[in-house]
Amino acid sequence: MTPADLETVYEALAEQLDAIGPDRRELYLAKLALLLVHEIADAGRARSLVADAASNLEI
Repeated sequence: MTPADLETVYEALAEQLDAIGPDRRELYLAKLALLLVHEIADAGRARSLVADAASNLEI
């Protein structure tokens, strides 16, 4: 994926999160994560990404 592709995905995600609203964001993100993990089809890699996503959450 190119940096430009990544940017368009980021923009689509940000727009969807805004459209959903704060009350359903957690459910949406959980559902999205499960759909993406299904696409990866590699449980070990998925577990690694789950751990990676938890790092550096400080703003």
